[in-house]
This record gives sequence, C-alpha cells and structure tokens, in this order.
Amino acid sequence: MPRAFVRIYCTQAAAREMAKRRYGRIVNISSVAGLIGPIDLAAYGVSKAATDKMTADMATELKPHGVAVVSLYPGLVRTEKVMEAAQWLDLTNSESPEFIGRAVAALAADPDVLRHTGKVLVAARLAIEYGFTDIDGTTARPLTLADV
Repeated sequence: MPRAFVRIYCTQAAAREMAKRRYGRIVNISSVAGLIGPIDLAAYGVSKAATDKMTADMATELKPHGVAVVSLYPGLVRTEKVMEAAQWLDLTNSESPEFIGRAVAALAADPDVLRHTGKVLVAARLAIEYGFTDIDGTTARPLTLADV
C-alpha cells in the first residue's frame, strides 16, 4: 500500500478518537515544494500539495469537533542527507531537526490553536509568534516563495 494511503488511514483513525474527545491537533509536515511547480521531483511536489489539500479539507471537517489540522513547513533542515552535502549548501538560515519539533510543541500547547486550522504555517514564523528558538538559540528567517 502506498505511504500516502497509510498516512490518510492513520490520520482518519486518530481523528475519530480526537473528535470523540472534542480535542486534538493534527500537524502534517509539508513543504514549499508543493507550491513552486516542477523541480525535477514531480512526485515529491505532488505529494506535498496533496498534503496541504488534505489538511485544508480535514480542517473543515474537524474544526466543529475541536480538532485543529495544519500543514507545517520547515525551512532547510540539517538532516543527515543535508549535512552530507553541506560543502555545497548555504546553511546560514538552516534549522535543526529539533526546531520543527519545537514548532509542533508550541502548536500543541496553544489553547487557541483553532485559529490556525486549515492553514499552511512556516516553522520559523511560528518561532517568532510563540517565542521559541532553535537548539543553538537562533531563529531562522522565515522563507517565502520569493526565496525559493
């Protein structure tokens, strides 16, 4: 079974339980790649655009049940693969993997998170809104489509 279907089925199962409790947060990790068009990775871009569409539709269905659903865009994350290519990359505005986790934690702790439901959120912009930093104390500059 394709991973996308597994994600949908797992999310549906979790959403049913959250709706029963009238409380929950679903954070889908997406990417600006779904918005910028062909980047020689068509399947990747399509999957990210589909994630954002699934987020918007689920948010509409689940908001009346107290469940917030958002797409969260990280910036350039210093994963193992990125670090293998570090000599060719500008990492001055990059984020640790823990940074996106801090963004998820901030959303989870927000009692008014439903104001974000259905939206695409940028982790670095959430750092400014919620006041968290990366593990080294820095905050990445939020990227826009103009930066890509």
